[in-house]
Amino acid sequence: MYLHHFNLAERPFSITPDPRFLYMSARHREALAHLMYGLGEGGGFVQLTGEVGTGKTTISRCLLEQVPDNVDVALVLNPKVTAEELIATVCDELGVAYPAEIHSIKTLTDVLNRHLLEAHARGRRTVLIIDEAQNLSAEVLEQIRLLTNLETATQKLLQIILIGQPELRTLLARDEMRQLAQRVTARYHLEPISREEASAYIQHRLQVCGISHNIFKKDAIDVIQQLSGGIPRLINVLCDRAMLGSYVEGQSRVDSKIVRKAAKEVFADHAGNTKYRRRISLAAGALVLVAGIAGLLYVQPWGRMDLSSARPVNSPVAGKQSTDLPVDTPDREPVPAGISMPVIAATPASFPEPPAATTAPPVEQTLASLIPAQEEPSLASLLTVADSTWTRNAWMALFAQWSVVLPPGVRQDFCGFALENALHCLDNKGTWESLRLFDRPAILTLEVADGREVPVLVQHLDGSMAELNAGGRVYRLPVGEIDAHWRGQFVLLLKAPPGGTMYMELGGNGTDVGWLRRQLESIQGVDLATEKPLFFDYQLYKQVLDFQRNHGLTADGIVGRHTIILLNSQSQQPGIPRLGGGAS
Repeated sequence: MYLHHFNLAERPFSITPDPRFLYMSARHREALAHLMYGLGEGGGFVQLTGEVGTGKTTISRCLLEQVPDNVDVALVLNPKVTAEELIATVCDELGVAYPAEIHSIKTLTDVLNRHLLEAHARGRRTVLIIDEAQNLSAEVLEQIRLLTNLETATQKLLQIILIGQPELRTLLARDEMRQLAQRVTARYHLEPISREEASAYIQHRLQVCGISHNIFKKDAIDVIQQLSGGIPRLINVLCDRAMLGSYVEGQSRVDSKIVRKAAKEVFADHAGNTKYRRRISLAAGALVLVAGIAGLLYVQPWGRMDLSSARPVNSPVAGKQSTDLPVDTPDREPVPAGISMPVIAATPASFPEPPAATTAPPVEQTLASLIPAQEEPSLASLLTVADSTWTRNAWMALFAQWSVVLPPGVRQDFCGFALENALHCLDNKGTWESLRLFDRPAILTLEVADGREVPVLVQHLDGSMAELNAGGRVYRLPVGEIDAHWRGQFVLLLKAPPGGTMYMELGGNGTDVGWLRRQLESIQGVDLATEKPLFFDYQLYKQVLDFQRNHGLTADGIVGRHTIILLNSQSQQPGIPRLGGGAS
């Protein structure tokens, strides 16, 4: 209903586990690392638990996409079975034949053991993944434990991963389960995401559906985090209802008032479910919420109104976004460790703009106006005299690095102007290592003692020294001195592929897929020739995974902004300024 209102191709907050919307928070990455560890172990159990809706299923699907070629996986999704039925299911998953008329545990275990021995002889490993494992009976759990006794003289033949709700921890803590619990080699409990991660999560899902600006106001995200307790599934439900409410009220952005109205409707839907209410209240940290649900049962949050007055979607500049999560996507694409999920639109500093100049200075004049690098005043003293001209000076200097003149008529939408020049903004949060990895000049947001935020351009990094363009002048300062004022927020520009595509994944088509294929052939020295060079096939997907692993990105096979930056760097794309000095 609200898709046209927000210029969306599809609903961004559907609760179906669509891999395109994968968002890996720091917690999700750590959970995935535990499961990947399980794939490489030689027997035993790996345990992953988490509250309903925290993303366990999403992580398991991500795991299946990264299974090494020499690993066979048996996936059990319905653990409410008998011991015999479980072993039969494992055999079915692995393609192991067994007598149809005999289903005894001994017969099934014998044929499974033979298969595992043959697989081991071929250099293959076998992993059993059981989802919703909290539903396993004690009898079935004991049989699963016995499966880990299948072994050679030196190695276990079966690795088992148990994924379930918090009740699984309680189940394994029983005294009669101590033999199994002692074989658990890795445990991880997936906690809800933080406020910063929730903000990046929301923006990420919007970007996948084609929105680069910020629809949800800061106060709206605060309320969403409070009411959802950081549980992604509840964030989806709240955001979906809030966007519907914003559409009905003719608003182009979602504020806290709309979110609270949506919450009345959402939580009223679940008011009869005591267990659900209890989990929501605990996750949100407010038992008061449960007491208020009963009074909301018959509330009608959205009143009648004349929809003809609905305003068209504007293009507001995004609010400040940050997260301590490294993920690269459109943005659901891999991100280097220590880097957070990207937000596409940049946030200008909160200074009033100066009067427009009459003519745009040429690039040569802009660069000539920068005095030679110097080390004289301290950064703290420089920031105290920052004024409204610093924002435009920083962006003018950044565009000059790309040999682009910033016209006087562009006062706020710098990223919109970048798009007109085939450049894209990447607004991110990270570290100096993040900047070195991307290797692009970047605008840093620095904090002044009085609370103001001041933009400066870092245009060169050399060891422990950084070259800053601050207020139109260039200074050479120690990185440590800048750290005292920098909280990790930065904006940089990147060059899009020739066709302008900033998101490519398995199964896609287009001329930029052909570009991607050529880049990887050149960079990795491989032959990716195919009858369909413009189709993103499995062969290309595997090469993307290899490239991402080799360059410090989270490997998910999806090509977004971070991967494109590194592709441009590794293939020496012309005309790209480098933070390490010069242009490629």
